[in-house]
Amino acid sequence: MEVQKIPFSLFRGGSSKAVFFHKKDLAEDPQERDAQILSTMNGLGWNDQRQVDGLGGGNSLTSKVAIVSPSQRQGVDLDYLFVQVVVGEGRLSTAQNCGNILSAVLPFAIEEGLIKPRNTITTARVFMENSASLCDVEIATPKGVLSYFGEAQISGVEGSAAPVICNYLSLEGSTCGALFPTGNKQDVSHGISISCIDNGMPTILMDAKDLGIKGDESKQELEDNTSLKTLLENIRLEMGPKMGLGNVTNKTIPKMGIISASITDAMVNTRMFIPHVCHAAIGVLAAASIVAGCIIPGTSVHLLAKQKEGNEFTLEHPSGEITIVLDYSKEKEEIKIHKTGIIRTARQICSGIANVPLFK
Repeated sequence: MEVQKIPFSLFRGGSSKAVFFHKKDLAEDPQERDAQILSTMNGLGWNDQRQVDGLGGGNSLTSKVAIVSPSQRQGVDLDYLFVQVVVGEGRLSTAQNCGNILSAVLPFAIEEGLIKPRNTITTARVFMENSASLCDVEIATPKGVLSYFGEAQISGVEGSAAPVICNYLSLEGSTCGALFPTGNKQDVSHGISISCIDNGMPTILMDAKDLGIKGDESKQELEDNTSLKTLLENIRLEMGPKMGLGNVTNKTIPKMGIISASITDAMVNTRMFIPHVCHAAIGVLAAASIVAGCIIPGTSVHLLAKQKEGNEFTLEHPSGEITIVLDYSKEKEEIKIHKTGIIRTARQICSGIANVPLFK
């Protein structure tokens, strides 16, 4: 058995954590590259749910990988491929983006010397390879020095940090090809009224009461509800092909969004299955899809939402709240989404060399 030494950095991005690689440090062959990633994250036991022999955290939120490189695309600074390590299954998925981890792409690039920091603020345009979409990312670099410290706070993360501003461009239909990939604002699956939407993350939206729950249950309560999980999976398997995603049995999309009336003054309250485990908070791009679904009349969740003037929309989730800034317009009674913005934070935790066991 060969042991390969691969440079890496560990970053917290938003409320998730990922191992970052410079693309040049990984194999060019996709199969060999995937073996490197699985061995880095899982060690010898690719199917070990604890990931005790690797860098993975034994949880879907902490078993993520980002591959970053300078972009050759005109007007683009960085290319970013997100890889989800499916915990306990010894496989990877690149079928989705991750907005939380995106927030650490520019800091990683600065740390690696891929981007030279400017005075005060540094901005980079990032090409998200998973969905062939773009995001403008901005971070504070006072006096040309990257700073992780500041006053921005996000739910699910202790303390405060420097804000990372992510402005997503043209997220509409980025994975499925259309904002409403089934062609309908509402569908019915297994007797449940649903809306299938893709504003950055393919998501199926449902009213909690239609599922026989309140919607404010804890993550653990929902994960213990086996009949609910079976229903959600049946809906997911039926609607996946209708969303243009094919057979989604072994895919991490679409996500399942359970919506209820807000407890505070937020737009709505949310519980996300991603897709088989209830999220402790909410993914950035899933939040973008939920907001879009809530502001558009005719969806299964529009009437649940507190509608208000302006373009800032707050969602409740199990760990707190998240605010999405949506740049949109109404054209012939239809809503057109132009840009989706969000504030995240990020921090480099460590960098080093991974001793990666490779099987011949």
